[in-house]
Amino acid sequence: MKNTLALGVDIGGSHITAALIDLNDRMLVAGTIKRKDVNSVQAADVILESWCGLMNEVLRDIPAQERLVAIAMPGPFDYENGISLIKDQEKFRNLYLHNVKAEIATHLNIAEEQISFINDAAGFLQGEIFSGTADGKQDIIGLTLGTGLGAARSIGGIATDAALWNTPFKTGIAEDYLSTRWFEARYEALSGKKISGVKPLNSTAHPDQFAGQIFQEFGENLAEFLVPLIRKWEPEAVILGGNIANAYKRFVPYLEAVLRSHGLHTEVLPAKLKEDASLIGAASCWEMKPKHKL
Repeated sequence: MKNTLALGVDIGGSHITAALIDLNDRMLVAGTIKRKDVNSVQAADVILESWCGLMNEVLRDIPAQERLVAIAMPGPFDYENGISLIKDQEKFRNLYLHNVKAEIATHLNIAEEQISFINDAAGFLQGEIFSGTADGKQDIIGLTLGTGLGAARSIGGIATDAALWNTPFKTGIAEDYLSTRWFEARYEALSGKKISGVKPLNSTAHPDQFAGQIFQEFGENLAEFLVPLIRKWEPEAVILGGNIANAYKRFVPYLEAVLRSHGLHTEVLPAKLKEDASLIGAASCWEMKPKHKL
């Protein structure tokens, strides 16, 4: 019988999250999700032991020969061979050129063939296609809006990293205008005060006098960024995830107004799975094999 469970893993710059995913039900197995903070500037062996310790906790009741592991990992990374190519960033620099797949396989007592990697942004979009808000759509743009700008594109239901964060935009790059730091900088410019993150601006209990203007500007910036992409790729929809997307209703009306002014009526939808998307998307790669090799 085909194994219907896979371990979905989401690795970020400061944490690891893992859970068992039921590939038949297309959802997390209740009670299996675990998260752990990990200092990404530590030595390679310390990072790997932290990751694998958490994975082993979640996998403890699954025999080694039945374990399927799927990891959503930030780049640059050789996803097919499992080798880290991250060297010019603060995070994970000590993993540079390590065969992460081989080392995880050793820690988990499994074969390398039981481990699959996917880009984290692509994992988010793949999750939304597999069991989220995509609703049968195949050709989609997915953006994660948060500390940074993640972007993925799905063609025929298969998501890949679009790597749009450093696209030239306005007087800088896209991530300068479409991330948390833009909100913080814009708020300080308007108010002379500092905020941490977007959540304070989205508060209904304590509404801020500058919030409306800032969300309008953000929505218009995001639309301006999307217009050439929508014209070029003609997606069925754009799906928005990440922490900033929690304020979807505050900025999307302005985004849609700009798109309509350009004659574009592409749906812009909020992600359904939120933090679970990358876990489910990574695990869904096992459902697609061997038809597709990600």
